[in-house]
Amino acid sequence: MRVLVVEDERALADAVARGLRRVGMAVDVAYDGLTGHEMATVTRYDVIVLDRDLPGMHGDDICADLVERGLLTRVLMLTASGSVADRVEGLGLGADDYLPKPFAFDELVARVRALGRRATPAVPPVLTAAGIRLDPARMEASRDGRPLDLTRKEFGVLEELMKAQGAVVSSEQLLERVWDANTDPFTTTVRVTVMTLRRKLGDPPVIDTVVGAGYRILM
Repeated sequence: MRVLVVEDERALADAVARGLRRVGMAVDVAYDGLTGHEMATVTRYDVIVLDRDLPGMHGDDICADLVERGLLTRVLMLTASGSVADRVEGLGLGADDYLPKPFAFDELVARVRALGRRATPAVPPVLTAAGIRLDPARMEASRDGRPLDLTRKEFGVLEELMKAQGAVVSSEQLLERVWDANTDPFTTTVRVTVMTLRRKLGDPPVIDTVVGAGYRILM
C-alpha cells in the first residue's frame, strides 16, 4: 500500500511515517500543503493522511481538489479540533475519514488499512493462491502451512502479485506500490527482492517471469 503523509509538524509526520513503514506500507512525506498537493496529483497513492491546517495550501483545498479530479485516493483528515461540527465539515469536503489529534497509532493504522481496501478493487482480507496464505493485517504469510519469514518488501511484492490474481505486474508497478519516492527508479531492487522471495517460497515455483512485462503469480 502506498501512503502519503502531509503534516507540517515534522516530528509527528516522521513518527507516523516510521510507524506505517513498520507495518509494511510504502510512505512518502510532505511538510507543507503545496508540496503535498503536487505529490498527490503526480503519484497514485492509496491513502493520504492529510493535516487540515497546513502552510502553503490548506488541507481543505487539497481535499476538495482531489475530489474534483476524481482520484481514487482515499483521504484521512487529521486536525487538532475534534468537534462534531469540524468532523462534519471535513467529511463534507470529500474526506473519507476524520481523526482528531491526539490519536492512538493503532487506530490510525486500522483506519488507513480500511481506506486502502476502498481505494482499489475489492480484495478479500486474506489472500490465497497456490498454497500461499497472506494476511496483510497481521503481516503473516505461509505456504502449505509453513510460516514464511519475509522482509517487509518481500511481503509487499507478494501481496501485490496475489492481489493481481494472475495478471502481470510490471517492475515499475511494484516499485511504485511497495517502495517510496526515495527509491532510485533504475535500481535492481525489485529483481533482487523477487529472487529472494522465490527462494523463500520454495518449490514448486509460483512466481512466473513474463519477459519484457513483469511478474505474475501462478494460480
